[in-house]
Amino acid sequence: MSTLDRLVYVHEWLTEWGGSEDVLRAMLQSVPSSGLYATIDFLSDAHRARLGGLRARTTFLQRFPFVREHFWKYLPITPLAVESLDLSEAQVIVSGSHAFAKGVLTTANQLHLSYVHSPMRWAWDLHHEYLRDYRLDRGFKSVLARYLFHRLRQWDRQTANNVDLFLANSHHVRQRIWRTYRRPARVLYPPVRTARFQLQTTREDHYVTVSRLVSYKRVDLIVEAFRNLPNKKLVVIGDGPELPRLRANCPPNVELMGFQSDEVVQRTMGSARAFVFAAHEDFGISPVEAQACGTPVIAYGVGGATETVRDLRSQPQPTGLLFPQQTPASLVEAIEAFEASSSRIDPHDCHAWAQRFGEERFTEAFSAIVAQAWDVWQRTPRDVEARLIEP
Repeated sequence: MSTLDRLVYVHEWLTEWGGSEDVLRAMLQSVPSSGLYATIDFLSDAHRARLGGLRARTTFLQRFPFVREHFWKYLPITPLAVESLDLSEAQVIVSGSHAFAKGVLTTANQLHLSYVHSPMRWAWDLHHEYLRDYRLDRGFKSVLARYLFHRLRQWDRQTANNVDLFLANSHHVRQRIWRTYRRPARVLYPPVRTARFQLQTTREDHYVTVSRLVSYKRVDLIVEAFRNLPNKKLVVIGDGPELPRLRANCPPNVELMGFQSDEVVQRTMGSARAFVFAAHEDFGISPVEAQACGTPVIAYGVGGATETVRDLRSQPQPTGLLFPQQTPASLVEAIEAFEASSSRIDPHDCHAWAQRFGEERFTEAFSAIVAQAWDVWQRTPRDVEARLIEP
């Protein structure tokens, strides 16, 4: 990579710290950048320090009123904002995309790698669910919303042509990339900082879930399941808009701790009987962190969890148990099955399995992919996808 001096990163938006921002951090540490671009950038000083103090070059949206808190209201013009980013001086462009970033304008002389966390979930897979959640499934507003998403889907599919190599954060997302864009992708699991979590072999009597409290994480489903298991204790760690609703209908065997420090999270997670996960996630970092502690995982058996959890019903050296339906009854059945067979799960196996998703593996693989792609691109640009994606 010594001959590559002009590599830039494009991020969706920088408003708070989450999984995609942590991927960006690991990428920057693996392959340094000559520039960072985003639609908007309102990171705190503490979070910006994780990016080495790097400040993004932004779009006209940065100056719009209330954009930090109400970014979603500007969805209709966000494609225009992304296309306004001038990347003409870059040799290599790496976009981290779960919505718009892959749509940047590129030239025939630029290599564009796009790390896809997910194609637009609210425009594709979960379109009807999102309309219902935001009460946009009926009336005149529904017609406007459906037309907007229709145009966004057209733009999303069209701009896939701007990408030379897709990287997917899981096999599940690779399948969604193929279905959405009809393009193959190379799987590169996101970096999980497993080294932060110490193996614990002593279990207490509580179950735990750690999550942002938003609707699609389905923490309400987990709470409802434990309402039907009054002799089991559940600890919920996390904050978000769903917290007041959960508090208003919380059974006595469920403790809502709200936001907690990393130290409390690690201690509570590491001593739990099991970590419970009910979301349909494209990857899911928290279950891997739990396994790094030696804690088994009980997870909804769709999406990324099928790749990060070894089911005790079907795999050797199991690390948890998958339940088939996203319902309280299915989770209750899984917890009862786990209680009957939990002795088959060794904390050391959980810890060892989690290391397969560690940050060092990601940074080494990402650096190698960028170097290989640039080498192929300089000789035969059309061969990048064919040469770097496994048959």
